[in-house]
Amino acid sequence: MNKELYLVVVCGGISTEREVSLRSGRAIYEALERHGFSNLQLFELKKDNLSELIALHPDLVYLALHGKGGEDGCVQGALELSGIPYTGPGVDTSAICMNKVFAKHMLSAIGIPTPRYLALRKDECADKPALCKKLLDTFGLPVVLKSPCQGSSIGVVIARKAEELPLAIDEVFRYGNELLAEEFIDGTETTLPIIGNDELTLLPEIEITSERDFYDFTAKYTQGLCHHIIPARISDKDRKKMREIGRMTYQKLGCRGISRIDFIIDKVRGPLVIEINTCPGMTEMSLVPDAGRAAGIPFDELVAKIAAYGFEAE
Repeated sequence: MNKELYLVVVCGGISTEREVSLRSGRAIYEALERHGFSNLQLFELKKDNLSELIALHPDLVYLALHGKGGEDGCVQGALELSGIPYTGPGVDTSAICMNKVFAKHMLSAIGIPTPRYLALRKDECADKPALCKKLLDTFGLPVVLKSPCQGSSIGVVIARKAEELPLAIDEVFRYGNELLAEEFIDGTETTLPIIGNDELTLLPEIEITSERDFYDFTAKYTQGLCHHIIPARISDKDRKKMREIGRMTYQKLGCRGISRIDFIIDKVRGPLVIEINTCPGMTEMSLVPDAGRAAGIPFDELVAKIAAYGFEAE
């Protein structure tokens, strides 16, 4: 890959994950600089400056955006229309994977194992006592409630008691007009980063543990509150199945460049896909860099590989 090409690393954005994106962008920019790229720019995307990014017309946009407005196909669509190559999956895959309801529908349709779920709109939830009863009858306790279009576990609540449900529902609807309810799985939380376009490299699977109630935003981005265990402490059978399912998910949903498939390992059913992250974090505490190092791929090299996949995907 020609290291004199003009690369723009885009971070920031308008989502609740803006600060994490800024950290990812800085880390990626510095990695590319260390790797020898000489024509670089770090671009902070804001609400009103997308046209400025398009006007730069770089040879490649390296996307370090997380969450709504950046990971959901919006920016990808603008870049497509402008003929500017970019890293990561395309518009359709980004949109589907960012919306947890769409992703669950897709996973179910193609036979990928995933926890049981129920998707509801806010206008279907006016009778809160009836909704609480429906959730209890469907899933029992605990039950996981999620805002479908947030990332980094923002808008995720685990209700462990019936009296917690009304407030949990209100918390989810703070972030939008949809609610995704999932059965709670008491299992091992793992993730599988994958890089590549046609030829894929499956990085080592990671087991995630948290010092908090679950792997929430605070645990993810506070030193000492989460632990990444490589290799994951799971059976060989589950490891093999997880990698088979991860590869199938990546290919069937049209991922390219990089994506991270998150799992929960059920004691009976084995690996279940929770969600797909198409623009995963690249901060000092992120999972993908840890998996890369465990595979013998230094961070700078990993970042350069992802950039090269962006050119291949043209």
